Amino acid sequence: MTTNNQNTILKECALHEPCSYISGNSQTIHYKVIQECSKEQCEALILRGWRRFGSMYFRPICSECRACESLKIDVNNYSFSKSERRILRKNDQLTTVIRHPTLTREHLSLFDRYHRYKHHTRDWDAPKSDPKNYYASFVQGHGDFGYEVLYFDGNKLIAVDLIDILEEGISALYCYYDPEYYTQSLGRYTLLQQIEFAKRLNLKWIYLGYYVEGCQSLAYKADYTPSLELLGRPEEDEIPLWRELRHESHPI
Repeated sequence: MTTNNQNTILKECALHEPCSYISGNSQTIHYKVIQECSKEQCEALILRGWRRFGSMYFRPICSECRACESLKIDVNNYSFSKSERRILRKNDQLTTVIRHPTLTREHLSLFDRYHRYKHHTRDWDAPKSDPKNYYASFVQGHGDFGYEVLYFDGNKLIAVDLIDILEEGISALYCYYDPEYYTQSLGRYTLLQQIEFAKRLNLKWIYLGYYVEGCQSLAYKADYTPSLELLGRPEEDEIPLWRELRHESHPI
């Protein structure tokens, strides 16, 4: 067991697995399980291409592939398009609650419905929702910086957006929603709400995680410009370098 900036690393390893994004490829993922990670250390990792689920941090370290690109939205220079303003107006009747992550039967039911919907529309795996897995992925390890934003239509929970609010930005972890509301564009709406929230808090960035060209489930990330991409996979003692995203954005 080693310590890192007063945070205890319980486990650190690299695993070779089937690629999550490109069919037929394999991937090598570096994992860290960190007990009581601080907000500052979490952001230091996110800035260097890591992602957080629960107490686990991971990033790809594939030797022959650089398809996974870490992106962040430039909040200060982001302007909402006409279509995005329409989405915001279309959902202005929703109410929100923001709090540290929790686990209820309502969460699990919504999570299960969302993944069954994605199984039929995007051929995602549709594992049965499991309280232990959900807790380990979305509740555990939130510290003083992890939150869930709950969206309600009346008294009905219709979307859950899991985020980390860090010193310079918001890290978008995971969002799921009621498929009966698919015409409301809730996935896009929750991200637009993150941008609005970051503007109110004077935060610079929305950390979007990985973009992989050709991966349908991640294609939407190229739409949010201006944004920056991380160069390489810097270590924790190296300064991370970001440059303007060079992909052409999709019309929105």
